[in-house]
Amino acid sequence: MAKPRWWAGVDWSEQHGHEVAVVDATGTPVARARIDDTPDGVRELLRLLAGLSSSHRHSRKQVPVAIETTRGLLVEALRRAGQPMIPLNTAMVARYRGRLTPTRRRKSDSGDALLLANIIRTDGELHRPMAQPSPTAEALKTLVLAHWHARRDQRLYDNRLRSALREYFPAAIQAWAKLPGRTLRPEARALLRVAPTPQAAAQLRWSRISRTLTDAGRTRQVIEHTDRLHALFREPALRQPAEVEQAMGERMLAILAQLDQVCRVADDLTARITEMFASHPHAPIYASMPGVGPIIGARLLAEIGDAPDRFGTARGLRAYAGAAPLTWASGGTSSVTMRTACNRRLKVTGHQWAFATLTRSPGARAHYDRRREAGDRYAAALRNLYGRLLTCLHHCLTEGELYREEVAFPAASALPAIPEPAIAAP
Repeated sequence: MAKPRWWAGVDWSEQHGHEVAVVDATGTPVARARIDDTPDGVRELLRLLAGLSSSHRHSRKQVPVAIETTRGLLVEALRRAGQPMIPLNTAMVARYRGRLTPTRRRKSDSGDALLLANIIRTDGELHRPMAQPSPTAEALKTLVLAHWHARRDQRLYDNRLRSALREYFPAAIQAWAKLPGRTLRPEARALLRVAPTPQAAAQLRWSRISRTLTDAGRTRQVIEHTDRLHALFREPALRQPAEVEQAMGERMLAILAQLDQVCRVADDLTARITEMFASHPHAPIYASMPGVGPIIGARLLAEIGDAPDRFGTARGLRAYAGAAPLTWASGGTSSVTMRTACNRRLKVTGHQWAFATLTRSPGARAHYDRRREAGDRYAAALRNLYGRLLTCLHHCLTEGELYREEVAFPAASALPAIPEPAIAAP
């Protein structure tokens, strides 16, 4: 590919059109335009880039385009047209702007487009082109992001539910306080729909409680839990006035209806993500990694992508995921700290993944224990283990191989297998 002779910057906007600026090798603007977020606007931009040179050696596909986003219809249209795109971080662009105008704040859409073009003109080798994942990976990422939001909304409405119950019906919180999921459990929500107030709960018959638990999906220890709930709801407790208690019950039911809807959405997305993840060609590699199930695997695939040239080295992947430490050295001062500028969703997923491997991989457990003995705290040890696992994943994806414990952790290959943890009856 010929060396670029022009560089373009697009300052995108949701309402007022996109400003475009093109500069030459000296930083002189050679073209400007304002385009709309429409097919005609995209064609206008492509014609502008194609008209920069009449030489067959240079085409518009040699003109890199800088933009401060990785999503949207404009970005997707330019990618499909084969235009090289370079995404720039907004905070980094603000620092460049301060370098040019250090004494006062100065900003305009046309000036920002010119600034973006000049950034990749002067420091283009420091910024990577936008990855080109497959449509399947892009679709999976969209669903995974929706799943993240659904889980977040679950926690939001569950907290609201518990806050409402605490004001007039603390026994409902106590009833499931020691069980996984607590009030998010299907039987908890089903029983609250049947008995939204302490008075209604105290009047429930033993058979009604048992039938509600069974209909909600509980199959084990139904009698024991029915006895416990039947006795708990009849214990003496502080009560609100009857009229206030009834109103609080109605408010709780409104919150519960919102929580039920979010839970249904999350369950539907989980099923769809599991199905789509299983159909991806990289799924067997992810599934071979210890501690990786359909959801963690889908989250990893969605954030890492399947573009083969996105991460040339495992270190680059670790830095992107927040697993590589950040070194600060100036004069006689030197420090190594946690990396905060990274993909936050991937970092959270990595923490969950590393934790899951502790009971599924002898090598991962031994690596974690060594880090703890060396003085690392819990989160730092897990982060180090996450970095090691990412190195293994990068190798497997690059070479097209499945994970092998004896290769990933050769020093621990002779250790006995970790037995599956006993799962207590819920």
